[in-house]
Amino acid sequence: MEYVKAFIAGFVATLVFHQGVLAALHANGLWPKPAWPMARTPPLGVPAVISLSFWGGLWGIALWLLVRDQAGLAYWALALAFGAIGPSVVALFVVFPLKGLPLAGGWAAKVIVPVLVLNGAWGLGTALILLGLRGL
Repeated sequence: MEYVKAFIAGFVATLVFHQGVLAALHANGLWPKPAWPMARTPPLGVPAVISLSFWGGLWGIALWLLVRDQAGLAYWALALAFGAIGPSVVALFVVFPLKGLPLAGGWAAKVIVPVLVLNGAWGLGTALILLGLRGL
């Protein structure tokens, strides 16, 4: 049951925290694409934001395994660090090239920094939701 909660936390954190920060970055001209993309993605044809949230749920399980026995500052620091680093490395070095984008965004700070911020926000959001789900 804890794995399900962790998946839900990561899924919801993607929709709220990751995409919320992305909306703010986009509104301020710091990211080219808008938040909550609804374009269909292969192979199942689900909206891109749902696909992204599914992956956020899987990452949520990994984050939970890392922070579940932590408390206080260690809990939040690990959630932030894991969120900022883990999914960002995969996005920059695996997902970007698979989508025909430059490896690591061409090493441009205007790409790398927002990716780290987005995923760090996701990590903190997931950690917050995990705390809320503890008693359920």
